[in-house]
Amino acid sequence: MTPYLYAVPALGLFALIYTWLRAGWVAKQDAGDARMTTIAGYIADGAIAFLKAEYKVLALFGVIAGCFLFYLGYTGEKSSPVIVIAFLIGAVFSALAGYIGMKIATKANVRTAQAAKTSLSKALNVSFSGGSVMGMGVAGLAVLGLGSLFIVFYQIFVLNVGGNAAGIDMERALEVLTGFSLGAESIALFARVGGGIYTKAADVGADLVGKVEAGIPEDDPRNPATIADNVGDNVGDVAGMGADLFGSYVATILATMVLGREMTSIGAPLMRDNFNGLSAIFLPMAIAGMGILASLIGILCVRVKEGGNVQGALNLGNYISVAVSAVGAYLLIKWILPAGDFEIRGQIFDGMHVFYAVVVGLIVGTLMSIITEYYTAMGKGPVMSIVQQSSTGHATTVIGGLAVGMHSTVLPILVLAAGIVMSFKFAGLYGVAIAAAGMMATTAMQLAIDAFGPIADNAGGIAEMSELPKEVRERTDILDAVGNTTAATGKGFAIASAALTSLALFAAFMGTAHITSIDISDANVLAGLFVGAMIPFVFSALAISAVGRAAMAMVQEVRRQFREIPGIMQGTGRPEYEKCVAISTQAAIREMILPGAIAIITPILVGFLFGPRVLGGLLAGVTVSGVLMAMFQSNAGGAWDNAKKSFEKGVMVNGKMEFKGSDAHKASVTGDTVGDPFKDTSGPSMNILIKLMSIVSLVIAPHIAEHGGERGVAPVRSEKLRVEFANHPKVRYAVNVAPTAAKFIYSALRQAR
Repeated sequence: MTPYLYAVPALGLFALIYTWLRAGWVAKQDAGDARMTTIAGYIADGAIAFLKAEYKVLALFGVIAGCFLFYLGYTGEKSSPVIVIAFLIGAVFSALAGYIGMKIATKANVRTAQAAKTSLSKALNVSFSGGSVMGMGVAGLAVLGLGSLFIVFYQIFVLNVGGNAAGIDMERALEVLTGFSLGAESIALFARVGGGIYTKAADVGADLVGKVEAGIPEDDPRNPATIADNVGDNVGDVAGMGADLFGSYVATILATMVLGREMTSIGAPLMRDNFNGLSAIFLPMAIAGMGILASLIGILCVRVKEGGNVQGALNLGNYISVAVSAVGAYLLIKWILPAGDFEIRGQIFDGMHVFYAVVVGLIVGTLMSIITEYYTAMGKGPVMSIVQQSSTGHATTVIGGLAVGMHSTVLPILVLAAGIVMSFKFAGLYGVAIAAAGMMATTAMQLAIDAFGPIADNAGGIAEMSELPKEVRERTDILDAVGNTTAATGKGFAIASAALTSLALFAAFMGTAHITSIDISDANVLAGLFVGAMIPFVFSALAISAVGRAAMAMVQEVRRQFREIPGIMQGTGRPEYEKCVAISTQAAIREMILPGAIAIITPILVGFLFGPRVLGGLLAGVTVSGVLMAMFQSNAGGAWDNAKKSFEKGVMVNGKMEFKGSDAHKASVTGDTVGDPFKDTSGPSMNILIKLMSIVSLVIAPHIAEHGGERGVAPVRSEKLRVEFANHPKVRYAVNVAPTAAKFIYSALRQAR
């Protein structure tokens, strides 16, 4: 075995060591007075309680999914029961990634508020350090887990049987490794949906009753929903985002490795002896490991002086990490890939063209962040258009936000389309996959920037509830305002990565399923395309409806407390924060099940009942529709949010300054409330939906595979398995009763308490 393989998990371990050291530094910072630590304790306890409840449900899912994977591995010619181990490790690592981020965020928030007493620079240092723990922890776990498992499976399935990098033995090793990605994406979906429902139920309740009806600030300690709101920032924007990008990171590397196995050489030995035929497979893992170092350099460059530009400091660190990644990718490609041309599915290219594809990925990721910032940042044209329309009422505010969200899909889609075409021209489907891997190389830096936002938001909330001096809140507000923009740009980066990752997974699925084309003139394939395009709408409806129902319960509870608890508005009565926390927790756990089940079960049923080509049509539909829905919802929600914050700072509307409490501000709060589930629940969940469905399809691909290329002649074993599955009495009965059963289960879950 080539010794260079061990460098990948070693870099993952290095990232985890940094995570541990930096987390220790954050924990040693001053946490403030007793009141601050008490409030921070409420937030931390609520977040931990939610994660424990969520992970209990996910443990049951892991057992059920593990049994199904064991059956597939036991009966499949190109798989193994060992896939269950990979699945469970991926699930545990994904959950651990979210837990690490949430744990450090609940420590960094109060310490950021305390640091803001001293200076803006120190507050940024603490909050961004907390974000860097999240980023490096996620990247470290992904690289360590994937690199270590690949070494183990390569030893078991290839070296022990005398196989080679292009043969069926390596195909089996990568198929088993797919279980790691499936576990990661499964947990990510539930974490994102559950966390999104939690945070937005609390946020909507706090806004509608606290801000609009009672006229008190967002984080006022008199608001019973304020603790649940701050807990939601951690379980949704931190734990959920961490699990999301962990899944993208792993899926991108894996898809590139699967396509790398198909590469063949023209006129030169494919791989140098140093890599034992593993160059194209090893390259994406090496780029991911190098990305950890590039991100660390960028993280260390984020500094700001008192009164300096926080957004500029974060952008500088990001651009440095991108530049270092580009240089590192060039050196790795020159070292790993040999001279000569390569071929994959009819496309011929050389090592330099692979590098050009990586550069395309880095550019696409950067442009997506810039475009998203334009559509969601305060003071920019799109947000100001919503501000102006708020002056004429609630309805025009909502109309303006919807228009901004829809319009915001144009430039990102054009950028994605150009990136796909260019990377494909450079290096075929391997180029598209390696472009996604290049984009994801800076995941640690992107997550550090993104996680900084909710930490700063929590710090502002603690400052408000603790009644700290005005200048402290002003400093945390500066960080919070930047955090809103970084959260939006982080979502843009996540959408772009999900789109390219899903395309790479789709290409890997077609290769594993042995199909060369998807013919939409085939009625069955066309039907699959339409059904796939419908799924993001149903998924979004379920997520948004869940937020609405939970928010109704939250509003009623907050109103009850204002009405029944003596002295609550005078500050002499203590709100029952724990009851609001319980409402969000119960709603999130209950409502996350059905959307998650749709994402996992649909490709399994379609694949086994109708075959790989119809499943390919389904994936094409869900990918295109899901990417558009993600952009529309995330950007509309972000624009509404910053339109509301514009009024809170004071903004010129039709020649007149408008401030918090005005009719226009109240209209903007309505827009923000509508946008909350868009930007933090259903929108971000689209990323995981399209990736998870692609991963599930890749896992079952060997079991529904066709042979014979375009002739579509299925092997006897695969066709027999499909027919037996479709015609089995229990399966047919399940299909017939599924609508009734689903309706019954859904009603039962809604009524559960």
